[in-house]
Amino acid sequence: MSTKFNLSHLPIGQAAVVHSIKCTGSIRRRLLDLGLVPGTKVVAVRRSPAGDPTAFLIRGALVALRKEEAEQVGVTFPIENKEVI
Repeated sequence: MSTKFNLSHLPIGQAAVVHSIKCTGSIRRRLLDLGLVPGTKVVAVRRSPAGDPTAFLIRGALVALRKEEAEQVGVTFPIENKEVI
């Protein structure tokens, strides 16, 4: 059984795998262009002191996403989830 949740809830230093993009239109296009396609591994690297945005490591690039954007990305923990950072 896998646990599905939004990318905005991924703890810092943890990895997850994208399983869905919930939005449509230009925001969906932007997320897909950033490499957030199903099967992609994402690592939460750092969160702003104010709590938003959060920096994620996606396909070797560090990308900052606002909470509203990260909530549109459905993820699940990979089978093996080791602390990466």
